[in-house]
Formats: sequence, C-alpha cells, structure tokens
Amino acid sequence: MIYDHRTYSCHPGKIRSQLALYHEFGWPAQTRHLGQPVVFAATETGDVNSYVHIWVYKDAADRAEKRAGMMADPDWIDYLRRSSEAGYLLSQKNAILTPVPFFEGT
Repeated sequence: MIYDHRTYSCHPGKIRSQLALYHEFGWPAQTRHLGQPVVFAATETGDVNSYVHIWVYKDAADRAEKRAGMMADPDWIDYLRRSSEAGYLLSQKNAILTPVPFFEGT
C-alpha cells in the first residue's frame, strides 16, 4: 500500500475560492477515478493558506493506472484549465509514503 500525500498552498485570501472551484469541478472527476481520499483537510495552524489530501493505492502501478484515467477525463482536464486560469494556487508539494512494517492502518 502507498499513500499519495499532497499539499497545495494558495495565495493569501484565496483558499476558499480554490476549494469552491475544486469542489464544483474537480472533486467529481477525481473521486470518480481515485475513490475517496483518506484525508482532505484545510490547515488550521502554520500555513493557513494550504490544504492537504491523501489518497491510498495498492501500489505504484495502481496509482499510475488510476491517475492516467483521471488525466484523460475531459471533466478533469476542464477543472485543471479552470484552476490554472483562476490562479489561486501558489505551490504544490507531493510525497509518496509507504507504511512502516509495524503499522497495519485502518
């Protein structure tokens, strides 16, 4: 199992607008291909202009297959265009995490 941990930082004052845009145009397409994330949350302390989501995959091949399907989806492509044009996002950080041997997860 692997976890795809993604942190997106928005320009100050734009996180609500970005999340509204994502909710309307990105969420339906993304969850159609990736399923439900284990976490989708806004940061409450520290960088309060950021949000995090974590997706679970069986392995790297499962991740690649699901993401390829999403990247070919016209609805997802439309969301990416809208997000780019809106310009709310400042940065993105991704990390692939693997559980340590003693962690069984949920």
